[in-house]
Amino acid sequence: MIRLIASDIDGTLVRDGEHHMNPEFFEVILRLRERGIQFAAASGRQWASVEAIFEPVKEKIFYLSDNGAYVGCHGRNLFLNAIRRDDAMEMVRAIRGVPGLEVLIGGPDVVYVDTKNQDFINLLRDGYQFRTVEVEDVTRVEDQIIKVSAYRTEKIQEAVQGLTDNFGSRLKMTISGDMWLDCMAPGVCKGQAVRLLQESLEIKQEETMVFGDQLNDMEMLEQAYYSFAVANAREEVKKAARFHADSNVNGGVLKILKLLLS
Repeated sequence: MIRLIASDIDGTLVRDGEHHMNPEFFEVILRLRERGIQFAAASGRQWASVEAIFEPVKEKIFYLSDNGAYVGCHGRNLFLNAIRRDDAMEMVRAIRGVPGLEVLIGGPDVVYVDTKNQDFINLLRDGYQFRTVEVEDVTRVEDQIIKVSAYRTEKIQEAVQGLTDNFGSRLKMTISGDMWLDCMAPGVCKGQAVRLLQESLEIKQEETMVFGDQLNDMEMLEQAYYSFAVANAREEVKKAARFHADSNVNGGVLKILKLLLS
């Protein structure tokens, strides 16, 4: 019996950067809850962005946001994994040293940017609906830091190869889509977040179903017997998953969840 479902958002439930889902999805989540099945949204997004996209059911789901650095539910964080400040600041300076990259740091409740690129700020606020604070210098922010991110409009993996080589032993670094490099505390990932939920709710891997499409979903797939890659997923993800679903644009996840209710 399935008792926990965790799904990535961008590229799995919606197109990258979109902020609207099929309303039927919310009805299905509520029907699943009636059968004792919990739903968790697992994303590189900030928790406020997750809450915004799941507004109709925001009090009924778990948030595994910032790639697992924040685990919580509506109005409450349950687990928070901060980065050592020295490591975070060194990473910020390294990102600044790569031409064409934007940098942001994520606190528990807001993200901080010091860019003058208004298109990037608009993407964060209007696209992802992050709670965004503009500052003179992100290295002076005194908040807890749970994520440092580098952004590029395309081909992020090529641009940050030197960063991953230099910082891979000190930070958990993962590529999200074609635009983001996310850096968290060592060991932090979506898979760890799913495991925390499983342990807290006493749910087994055989009772867990997950969906993903990108490299930052790989560890999450390992935490569930029912691991699904959507049809538009990277090849590495398809090989890691036990099962396949239709693409995000064809509502692949929704189709599988409706089968659970049939």
